[in-house]
Amino acid sequence: MSKKVKTIEGALCAPIGFKAGAIACGIKNPAVQRLDLALVYSEFPTVGSAVYTQNEVRAAPVRLSASYLKSSEPRAIIANSGNANACTGPDGLINARAMSAATARALGLKQREIQVCSTGIIGVPLPIERIEPRIPELAASLGHDSDAAARAIMTSDTCPKSVAVSLKIGGKEIRIGAIAKGAGMINPHMATMLCFVTTDAAVTKAEIVAATRDAVDRSFNRITVDGDMSTNDTVVVMANGKAGNKVVTRGGEGSAEFREALGEVMLELAKRIVADGERVTKLVEVRVCGAASNLDAERVARAVANSKLVKCSWNGNDPNWGRILHAVGYSGARVKEEMVNIHLNGVMATQNGIAAPTDIAKLGEAVRGPEFTVCIDLNIGKGCFSIYTSDISPEYVDFNRSEYSVVASKST
Repeated sequence: MSKKVKTIEGALCAPIGFKAGAIACGIKNPAVQRLDLALVYSEFPTVGSAVYTQNEVRAAPVRLSASYLKSSEPRAIIANSGNANACTGPDGLINARAMSAATARALGLKQREIQVCSTGIIGVPLPIERIEPRIPELAASLGHDSDAAARAIMTSDTCPKSVAVSLKIGGKEIRIGAIAKGAGMINPHMATMLCFVTTDAAVTKAEIVAATRDAVDRSFNRITVDGDMSTNDTVVVMANGKAGNKVVTRGGEGSAEFREALGEVMLELAKRIVADGERVTKLVEVRVCGAASNLDAERVARAVANSKLVKCSWNGNDPNWGRILHAVGYSGARVKEEMVNIHLNGVMATQNGIAAPTDIAKLGEAVRGPEFTVCIDLNIGKGCFSIYTSDISPEYVDFNRSEYSVVASKST
């Protein structure tokens, strides 16, 4: 975090006027009672924004929430894990509406003030009969401990992900809190992830929308684990203005500070998502510089970050720079092979497109740790781009090979 931003406790409930809660409904498996239904609520009116998956196949809650946001500001988010409510036909929308309607009744809100999110297995009907009757109980669970909500949205995550920060804007302290989930199907635009952000900053609608998109572009759109894009990706931001600061307008006083802090919150959660990738062992930052343009730098970074060959070599602690260079070559960017330099965690691997005079043991040590950086200098121009990625392991394949058949058999 920057010096102007201080990490604090409380996550979603750190900002004034926000509450969170969670209960166990047995959504994925009635025999296993784990937290799987979460609620986030603002006691006061908000201005809000959201970014949803760019997948053309969009889950019912994504379509419903996007339609609600066009005409109303969000006051609450209800989210379930264990079932994505995706590819479930007309019943999917009916069930998503039932969730929003029941939540609105329990909180005394309008239905369009509810954002609905789901995460889990695709193609299995949502067991709404286990969810809808329990929503009054969910509303009663609201309090100032957001840890339960963070746990309730987990699927293949191994740990909850939350963060909160404070900063000064115009002499007033504002707070930003957030939780997120994500581990598999992680690919830019966005990842298979949910992220809920609360803030007591006073901001205009135009500012919250622009700030959210900017923060997402610098965080969740710069991570990848396996190259797959989910049907349910959602980031929702709610601001209720209770910090009492002078209202931040788009590009106005305090805008730069607010955007920096929001971006840092999302980037921290994005990196935690990659580090918690399904059975991954390494968090890797791929930095590209010296490209003909920023777009070319992005092409190279994404090609390297998504290369299965590269990721497998990292899993084996193998500093195989040849695989990195071949991904650079097919990225679609302008590349001059004889000008490419590659550093692995600061250790030179290639110089002018050929092997650098570096001991192989030193290169191996550079990629052995749980976190390292790959720097690729194309030496053509000034374009730059960075992305966070991971290795890929045999355990990842084993973990993902049979989920649908197991869950579907339990649902019939």
